[in-house]
Formats: sequence, C-alpha cells, structure tokens
Amino acid sequence: MPHKAFAWFILPSALAMILFIALPLVSIVVQSLYIEHPQVLTQVESCSPFGGCTMETRVDAAATAALRDAQPLGRFNGLGTYFNRSHLATREIATILKDTDGIADSLRRIYQLPFYRALLFTLCYTAVVTPLGMLAGFWIALAVNRIPAVLKGPVIFVSLLPMIITPLIGSLVIYWMVNSRGILGNLLQWVTQDPTLSIAASGPLTWLTLFLYGIWIAAPFSFVVFYAGLQTVPQDTLESAMIDGANRWERVRFVIIPHLVPLATFVALVQLMDNFRVLEPIIGFNAQASATSLSFSIYNDLQAENGQLFASAAATSLLTIALLIVLLFPVLIRTWRDFSRKSAH
Repeated sequence: MPHKAFAWFILPSALAMILFIALPLVSIVVQSLYIEHPQVLTQVESCSPFGGCTMETRVDAAATAALRDAQPLGRFNGLGTYFNRSHLATREIATILKDTDGIADSLRRIYQLPFYRALLFTLCYTAVVTPLGMLAGFWIALAVNRIPAVLKGPVIFVSLLPMIITPLIGSLVIYWMVNSRGILGNLLQWVTQDPTLSIAASGPLTWLTLFLYGIWIAAPFSFVVFYAGLQTVPQDTLESAMIDGANRWERVRFVIIPHLVPLATFVALVQLMDNFRVLEPIIGFNAQASATSLSFSIYNDLQAENGQLFASAAATSLLTIALLIVLLFPVLIRTWRDFSRKSAH
C-alpha cells in the first residue's frame, strides 16, 4: 500500500486517539499538579428575632467563586499529591520503617494506608482472576468443542451469560444471593452450622466472593477466543498424534496449547487490563469496608462529599497507568520477541 494511501487510511483512527486518549491524558497530567482551592471562611454575626447575637463561621461563596475563577486549575502543588498520605505516602512509610521493629508490623501499618490497601487488593484480584479466568475459559472451550452439535447452542449461551449481563447488575444479583438473607447465604450458614456467619462481615470471605465472581465474568471472553482458536488447530497434526498413541491430555499439551499460545498472550493482555481496573464488583457487593481497588479510589475521589477531588483522582489514575504498564511489560516483551522471531524467518 502506498504511504499516502496508508496515511489517509489511518487518519480517522489517529485523530480519534489524539482527541479521546492523548489530549485527556495530558489534561490529567496537568490536573494532578494542582489541588483544589480551600473554601473561604468568614465571620458573620447572626441575631435571633428575640434578641441576642452570636458570631458564626460561614463559607463566603462569592469569595470562593472569585478565587476559583481567578485560578480554575487550583493551587499549584507539583508532585505533592503523589507523595501525600492518600497516595504514595512517602513520609508515613519512612516513619513506619523507622519506628517499627518487625516486618509483619510494618506491612500491617503500610496496609492501613489507603493507596497501598487498594493496590494490594487490585494486585491480588488481577493475579488470581486473570490466570484462573483464562484456564476456566480454555476448559469450557475444550468441552464445548467435543460435545454433540445439538447441545452446543444452549451450552454456549449459558457460558456467555456473564458477558451478556451488565457487570454491576450481575454483582448486585450475586450479592443479594450471598447476603445473610439470600439463598446462598442461608445455605452457607446451614452448612457451617453458624447462624451468625455473614460474607459481607468477613474480609476473607468478601475477597473470596469477589475473586469467584471475577473468574465467572472473565471466563466467557477467554472461552470465545480459545473456542475460535480451536477451530484452526490442524486436524492432520491431531490425527498424527492419535496414530502415535498420544492420549487426550497429551494432544492438548503438545498440540493444542502450543497452537493457542499467541491467542493466550492476547487474552492475557486484555484480561490484565480489564481486571486491573476492577470497580463494579466492589460497588455491587458493597465491599469497600473490606476491599477497595485503585479504580474505586478514583471513583471515591470524584464522589467526595466536600467537592470533587480532581487532583487526587488524576494522581491515582496516572499511578494506575504506570503500574499497569509495569504489569504488561513482560507480556509485551514476549510478544515483541515472538514477532521478531517470526519476521526473521
């Protein structure tokens, strides 16, 4: 394709990326360097109809609005937002490492900091849900590929059901079921013979429920991709393996899995990015007392009672992007090496 034709071909996509990705990202970087103006307070004398006056402190709305009009972005704070207690908390961590004796106590106190608490759950959720969701989708694809054709339609529909349901609605439905008054909550109390057992009141059970729900909603995408990949497996190679005496597991291990490795890399990239921004299950399960994520921290900053904390949300967003790049880097390096190796051949 000529260079000019290629340039015109990619121009709409390039403009969309600039308008909806590059420019918003630049605005987020700028916003993270500023903090919101404090409210201007003033002393006002308040008198009652029956006599007697008192001095009250009130917000001067006009002065506050004038201050915001003069400096719309807020007060310049540089990198201060990144290092404050709500984010990297460098000063607090230095104090913790200096004052505590044991590693366990230091980790416990660091976990109490909001950013690191959200980071730990996000990393655990991603590390658990991504591989198990891919594995579940792969085994569902293998099963569907072998069942009779008359059963494939219903089984595929049931397998794709988590993808059809809106994540927030799905999490709400599961939450009502595992609630202490729900069918699964009552069943759990009956099995454990503990009428006071509540998943919502238990941190470990809340984490486990969120992980299981994450695997449930992650499996359909892996299933679709792997099932499509199974249709491209060379039948001659499978028949040769069967003639050589390979059993079903050996055919999966030495023929099917190597064939699906490029697809697995693609699925891993998508699932890592999707699971790292976990938000809906935490809201749906009302689990913020036991589990918060980086995306929930951004959501919480933008829903603050005393005004939207744009600088805090922007700083958390950029830290999330940086951490996600670190997670994706090994997968991207592997993809680049495979591409370079194929290009060389």
